Amino acid sequence: MKVVVTGPYGVGKTTLIRTLSEINVLTTERKVSGGDDAVEGKTATTVAMDFGRLTIDESLQLYLFGTPGQKRFEFMWEILSEGMLGFVVLLDDSRPDVHEQAIEILDNFTSRGEVPYIIVINKVEEGREDASIRRARHFLRTPEHIRVICADVRDREQAKGVLLELFEAVRDAKRTARTRA
Repeated sequence: MKVVVTGPYGVGKTTLIRTLSEINVLTTERKVSGGDDAVEGKTATTVAMDFGRLTIDESLQLYLFGTPGQKRFEFMWEILSEGMLGFVVLLDDSRPDVHEQAIEILDNFTSRGEVPYIIVINKVEEGREDASIRRARHFLRTPEHIRVICADVRDREQAKGVLLELFEAVRDAKRTARTRA
């Protein structure tokens, strides 16, 4: 099963995949050249994709694909979205300036059909979770049925929680599709 992790530049997509993956993550990171996208402390950026794997049981493996966050690599979003079970849109709460980029990325992915997704907010200050979720919902114009959660993507248990939330969104989408049929 294929899961895609997407979002703006520098929000933690590679970190989430590294936290979850049981194999060494295949990355296509290159040195940051600076410019408008520069993020303090960030020295590398994904230019094609990240790839990791997580085995759930003998018969189920998750293939985790991370997209580049910069618009100039947008062609990879389409390639990586093919055949996905669902996707995660990752935000960085310490950088609300990237919400505009997130809208563009979200619109790009949702235009490909009805694929379940969740929104995950990384780097949230303790005690600010509810406010961060409300702000993200507002900026992204997120419908109420879409899950928006906070998680520290460096923490393995919280990262697993991200996948569980996505699986619940996939399950809910399948139930809704059966009800409509």
